[in-house]
Amino acid sequence: MDSSVDPAAFVVTISRSRRALDIVLGGLALVLASWILLLAAVAVLLVQGRPVFYRATRVGEDGRPFHLFKLRTMRTPTGSDRGPGVTASGDPRVTGLGRVLRRLSIDELPQLWSVVRGQMTLVGPRPESVELAERYDARSRTVLRARPGLTGPAQLRYRDRSATPPAGWTVEDWYLRELVPLRVAADLDYLRRPTMRRTFYYLAMTALFVVGLVDLGEGEVRNQQPQGPEPATGHTGR
Repeated sequence: MDSSVDPAAFVVTISRSRRALDIVLGGLALVLASWILLLAAVAVLLVQGRPVFYRATRVGEDGRPFHLFKLRTMRTPTGSDRGPGVTASGDPRVTGLGRVLRRLSIDELPQLWSVVRGQMTLVGPRPESVELAERYDARSRTVLRARPGLTGPAQLRYRDRSATPPAGWTVEDWYLRELVPLRVAADLDYLRRPTMRRTFYYLAMTALFVVGLVDLGEGEVRNQQPQGPEPATGHTGR
């Protein structure tokens, strides 16, 4: 991120066209995916037991907390230690069924309701947990003013495998000190020009990834994202 540019200048409110897209496309996707969600919920109930859904508090637009729901993909903690707030690749807390649901992003389907309600948007920064958001540095906190997204450039580029720390690092320290600044820079790059063309691009890349037609490495989204004619001026859990 260019240190000479005020990051607050990148954050924008949701335009009417993007909000209309959230309602129409998000609502349609919720209806069409309802049978997948139902089958997945039954599978979670039969294989993992209750609870079927995981309720999480996340930082929403302008820093306001909200509740989102996911299908539970991790083992229910038995003690007071719930483990790190970041899920790394190969995390032993993730169940076998959970790994399948996460790879296909089926666990995220309940968040479409948050999109329709206006708590989230289709493309935006990753919805961050309150606990981790409080540990963001001052510059990175700028992105917490934006409405979090179901998918987005940072979510595509830096998935679970990127949260695997090298030796000597804890998962949370690696995430906060190394990955968060990279994720924020990617998200702010979109937020400074959240055109419909770029929005549809990230939605298309997400769909292609889910069906296995692309394997998004850390540089692929950066190298392939469309560049419009406008000048460049200055959103974890079980």
